[in-house]
Amino acid sequence: MESSSSHLGSLPEDVSEDQGQSQGNQKSVFASKPQRPPTQNVSEKYLPLDWLGYFDQEDDISIPNSNEVFHVYMAGKEGPVVFCLHGGGYSGLSFALSAGIIKEKARVVAMDFRGHGKSSSENDLDLSIETMCNDVLAVIKTMYGDSPPAIVLVGHSMGGSVAVHVAAKRALPSLAGLVVVDVVEGTAMASLIHMQKILSNRMQHFPSVEKAIEWSVKGGSLRNVDSARVSIPSTLTYDDSKKCYTYRAKLEETEQYWKSWYEGLSEKFLSCPVPKLLLLAGTDRLDKTLTIGQMQGKFQMVVVRHTGHAIQEDTPDEFSNLILNFISRNRIGPNGVEIPGLRKPQH
Repeated sequence: MESSSSHLGSLPEDVSEDQGQSQGNQKSVFASKPQRPPTQNVSEKYLPLDWLGYFDQEDDISIPNSNEVFHVYMAGKEGPVVFCLHGGGYSGLSFALSAGIIKEKARVVAMDFRGHGKSSSENDLDLSIETMCNDVLAVIKTMYGDSPPAIVLVGHSMGGSVAVHVAAKRALPSLAGLVVVDVVEGTAMASLIHMQKILSNRMQHFPSVEKAIEWSVKGGSLRNVDSARVSIPSTLTYDDSKKCYTYRAKLEETEQYWKSWYEGLSEKFLSCPVPKLLLLAGTDRLDKTLTIGQMQGKFQMVVVRHTGHAIQEDTPDEFSNLILNFISRNRIGPNGVEIPGLRKPQH
């Protein structure tokens, strides 16, 4: 799926880990990284980069009456909230470089799904679409209470599917826009048969974080070295028994849910009652439902050239401009659509 034609639910890039049950609540590679000298003779080109250069702060959102804790990264102080949902195997830091740009004109929140990044849950393997949708709604409810600001949902790959399902539920009254990044039902469904083989064929163990970053770039899953340096560390965990780094997300153990991520996605996308933008990498063809929808003007589509599957990581400047232009064109302010001539609500 690093190829632009795959448009799969992010199952591709970072997948699989042999992490033991005892590590179930492990927060991140930084929390578990053993104290040892930095790896020698590794080019500085692949050293991890701190997310603080892009996001402003992080927080743990504890969901009331549950043991679920979702990690979020936040940036910006005003404007609508661009709420970012990463793909399978990634983390909220997949949006770091883009957040550093978007935050100049809007707020950005990027959460780690269960089983990913620094989030912890009672069942990290429950990546059913219903559970992930409920997680997103619970995080937004816990963060903003009964008066959430205008929200633009942005979802990449698997996260794009979750964003569509959340929007289609119409359970978020302040939802003002929907952006889906590089996932199309037709190609995603056709690719599922190959997923387990792709996951099992990928390098799964790394002697250092730097080597994982290097592999992600040289292997083609990410094309932007700086983004990889920020995002890849949060997708890893240290395996004490094997004395190496493995992937935090156990995507190969979630196959039962894959089909539900994408089945009926195109119809759901078109049914969402908010402005919609579909960003695609390369020249992937739309399926019949989306082709008809586009001809009817039901959504905007932009094909981003010279990028891989993770558009927000590979071309953060272009991605950020597309998001900000979408917000501007649809006149989405901090409290929703702003109509010229009307006074903005005072808070």
